[in-house]
Amino acid sequence: MSQGPRSGLAAVSAALLAMSRHLEVRDVLKTIVASARELLDAQYAALGVPDDHGGFAQFVVDGVSEEQWRAIGPLPRQHGILAAMLHEAKAERLADVRKDPRFEGWPDAHPDLADFLGLPIRDGEEIIGALFLANKRCPKPEGSCGFTQDDEELLSILAQHAAIALTNARLYERSRELTIAEERSRLAHELHDAVSQKLFSLRLTAQAAAALVDRDPARAKGELHQVASLAAEAADELRAAVVELRPAALEEDGLVATLRTQIQVLDRAHTARVTFTGAGLRALPAAQEEAMLRVAQEALHNALRHSGAAHVDVSVKRRGRGAVLRVTDDGSGFDPTAVRRAGRHLGLVSMRDRADGVGGSLTVESTPGKGTTIEMEVPGG
Repeated sequence: MSQGPRSGLAAVSAALLAMSRHLEVRDVLKTIVASARELLDAQYAALGVPDDHGGFAQFVVDGVSEEQWRAIGPLPRQHGILAAMLHEAKAERLADVRKDPRFEGWPDAHPDLADFLGLPIRDGEEIIGALFLANKRCPKPEGSCGFTQDDEELLSILAQHAAIALTNARLYERSRELTIAEERSRLAHELHDAVSQKLFSLRLTAQAAAALVDRDPARAKGELHQVASLAAEAADELRAAVVELRPAALEEDGLVATLRTQIQVLDRAHTARVTFTGAGLRALPAAQEEAMLRVAQEALHNALRHSGAAHVDVSVKRRGRGAVLRVTDDGSGFDPTAVRRAGRHLGLVSMRDRADGVGGSLTVESTPGKGTTIEMEVPGG
């Protein structure tokens, strides 16, 4: 096996673990490409996922700057060596890709590639991608390829695990799409049942008021008051249906189990370590549990997407008749006074509104460069 900067079993294990931590397809592709380039000590790496129209649905590269990638232009088509890997389902190891009879050139801004190693990524009989490396960083005698048979075997192992990771990521995204579709269907049903009758009554009352305006203004005025009352009731019903719907998992499993499951998913999906502790918490009023879940989700989103944290910890524990939620990260932090002046930044106003709405409180402790802690306490029932 080639002696690159991270050769050996530990490096392979690290690459496979990195792939398994991501759930979104794009993140999986980027991790595969970066791992392959580092393991085999190549200057460039790329992975293409073909579409059904002779091109690539996705094409991820490593070793090329953003500026250079933009200058190269549109995604490549399925031609030359790439097409051979996809259609013939075999490895390609070449001393100089430019001298291969199948070579068809590349755009002016494209980096100059020489020695080449590529493999198809297969899910059973289906070829779901092509992974390739170029320009091995090693001395190469004239006319020889820097990539070895050992490199090809290592890349084959990586491609097999890449197929599993990519398939799992596709299944995850499909599952998420189905969940969203089911939630939309459920919400539409809730809206129909909760609001449609109110709106129907409002329309009839408004029609009655319009008919009475000329011949009985006093009675028309009374009908208009009824219109206002019905409109207010419809708004309340709509708010309850859209904003206050209790998540199904929370209804079935409770706050601690729901948070634990969601955090396990986030821990797999992000490079940051996400941990959870919570036990012995008795059931809280439904509104308080939902508010705590929503605040936890908002705080986790901020920590994982914006803070650059390496570790995020979530805990829920009993305090008196109520409970305390704490979300702590070791990320970039911020100045809470500046955030208050800026308005609704980071969703803090929304989190405070949720806490206030159930009789609870929210505190935020943060310092630039020293992480953030968000704590929410609710009184219980």
